[in-house]
Amino acid sequence: MKTFILGVILTLVALAAAAYVAAHFGFINMRADQKPSSFETTFAAGAMDASVGRHAPALTNPIAPTDANLLAGMTIYQEKCAQCHGDPQMPDSTLAEYPPAPQFLSEPADMPENQNFYIIQHGIRLTAMPGWKESLSADQIWKLVTFLSHMEKLPPAVEQQWKK
Repeated sequence: MKTFILGVILTLVALAAAAYVAAHFGFINMRADQKPSSFETTFAAGAMDASVGRHAPALTNPIAPTDANLLAGMTIYQEKCAQCHGDPQMPDSTLAEYPPAPQFLSEPADMPENQNFYIIQHGIRLTAMPGWKESLSADQIWKLVTFLSHMEKLPPAVEQQWKK
């Protein structure tokens, strides 16, 4: 049994050393305009989801989805988010970034609102997603979160403005 456990430990150490050497000597291509491997995509997405799930405080959105709040959130989205996440005029981003930003017109924001608030406020390391807490107030971030949460079912007046 001791030999087996020692073998497992040595294998894990060898794999970690190989990964370090590959990264340290530049064998891993870090270009943002190259499609990542499925392993890298799965690992990065899983790590991000787990981190946000663990660290996002259990907050409740204080912003009601009124037309005024949704329009305010939409304006913030168009000014700060649309270039990376898309809007009706340009549904898919043309930016080369990895991981690619979610395109909310084709894949709506489906995380809980507290997690979206946390991501917008703090950003995601090693992605192009910045933290907005120095540029946007908590109220503005909540309005943006409210807009994201209702993007698929906007009231007619807001939908009309969104399509313009």
